[in-house]
Amino acid sequence: MRKVRIGDNGGPPIEDYEGPPWGDGDAFVFLAWRAARKEAFTRGGPAIMLMRQERAERLGLTYEEYTLEILERGRYLQVEDTERIAEIRRGRRRKKGR
Repeated sequence: MRKVRIGDNGGPPIEDYEGPPWGDGDAFVFLAWRAARKEAFTRGGPAIMLMRQERAERLGLTYEEYTLEILERGRYLQVEDTERIAEIRRGRRRKKGR
């Protein structure tokens, strides 16, 4: 059993390691999370995905970062949202430097 930390949503482990993709956890939970994530990022079809990609690039974000903002907060970021965009970019650096 893995140690649960603050902010853990019970999803599959993300770290790089040798072993099954679901780690020590339940394979069913891993596969359910993976399917839900795939559906969330592809919902709406190619036209919606292309529109989000273009808007993300305009703001200097990745498609994933822009889509997560919509899914988690229900907000479509605009050029005027400089503080939130900067916060997302700072989070990007923290993730790389783990």
